[in-house]
Amino acid sequence: MGPRAAAALVLVTFIGIAAFGWPLLADRQSGLAHSQDAPWLFAALLPLLVAVVVATIADNNGMDAKAVAMLGVLAAVGAALRPLGAGTAGLEPMFFLMVLSGRVLGPGFGFVLGSVTMFASALLTGGVGPWMPFQMLAMGWFSLGAGLLPGPERIRGRAELLMLAAYGFAGSFAYGTVMNLQGWVLLQGMGQGIAFHPGEPVPANLARFAAYCLATSVGWDLGRATLTVVLTLTLGATLLKALRRATRKAAFYARVSFDSGAEIGTDPTPKGGTNRRIA
Repeated sequence: MGPRAAAALVLVTFIGIAAFGWPLLADRQSGLAHSQDAPWLFAALLPLLVAVVVATIADNNGMDAKAVAMLGVLAAVGAALRPLGAGTAGLEPMFFLMVLSGRVLGPGFGFVLGSVTMFASALLTGGVGPWMPFQMLAMGWFSLGAGLLPGPERIRGRAELLMLAAYGFAGSFAYGTVMNLQGWVLLQGMGQGIAFHPGEPVPANLARFAAYCLATSVGWDLGRATLTVVLTLTLGATLLKALRRATRKAAFYARVSFDSGAEIGTDPTPKGGTNRRIA
């Protein structure tokens, strides 16, 4: 990941952390409502996603429109997978696709893929609401993390699948926990032990938040994590191979050079002609 892509990701991550966490620092008169700040977050998120794509392409000279096209295809597949399980014990098959795609495409494109996939699935399923930009951020971080795992030149084969499965398991719980924070601050009428108390010290509210997660979402997150592990271990090798073959055939990292005269390995041309060669 180059410096420009890293800077863009740091900026969008900082904005995302602020968007999720500001209610913990607000007082009782702040008028907590993510439904009011969600449109502003969404408006800031879209240009930042474009900035991440542009920065990633600028930092990797071999990436071009073909890489962006692959992002679109994977986002469409992920959006189509989400309705197959969402709403049933937390089973969401799109998570395993995000893990493998982030692994192959890298952290920058992985973050954009996760965000765009969640946006497309919201449009597909009618799940557009104040939670959508927060889901885009959380899924972007999930895919980003897969791209930051140790490189494939060091870990391949069964060890790689086990690493991705372990990440998918832990990341599924992390995604659910982050999204719980978005909704927890708005819920009213809960028991004092798990309810959010605006204006109280952050440690006390975090303790209630942990109790809330244990009481309400562990089972749901466990279903998502288990399915991600199973799909990664059973289909991961095949999908990783297909994704890597697609990136090679698209020549994401190939550089085009033009040499005068005939050379070994190129088609002969008339004297003084030009041969196009992929370096």
